Amino acid sequence: MRRLFAIAIFVMAIIANAAGVLAVQPGEMLSDPALEKRARTISSELRCLVCQNESIDDSDAPLAADLRRLVRERLVAHDSDAQVIDYVVARYGEFVLLRPRFQLSTLLLWLTPILVFIAGLTLAARAAARPKAAPSAALSEDEKAKLSKILSGDQS
Repeated sequence: MRRLFAIAIFVMAIIANAAGVLAVQPGEMLSDPALEKRARTISSELRCLVCQNESIDDSDAPLAADLRRLVRERLVAHDSDAQVIDYVVARYGEFVLLRPRFQLSTLLLWLTPILVFIAGLTLAARAAARPKAAPSAALSEDEKAKLSKILSGDQS
């Protein structure tokens, strides 16, 4: 049973890994392996505007294919990696970057996780420092007698 489970996990990992390989069509690939590697690296940093949670390198959407071709065209035109990314950002905006740049307009995006973490620590510290409720006082003799009557079913 363990062996079958291990084989199933292995097959799923291969399929998941192959999904990204199928997105880039053979006709899109550059003949120069160094340029193709640069194109794949850049494509993995750019967001598919249709899928939004995938890079254009992993997406089968027609717009992603257009962006992959655009990246390759810019590389063939001897643009640097930064120039290619800047060109795509200029056309489509910062949203096209899977990892937004750290700048004033994205400051809140980058700082929010830190601020939420600090707020959580503050709330936890306050809860830990809050004085515990005083234990309730013991029942008086009169209260014990009434409780005893109630529990015994004597309602007189």
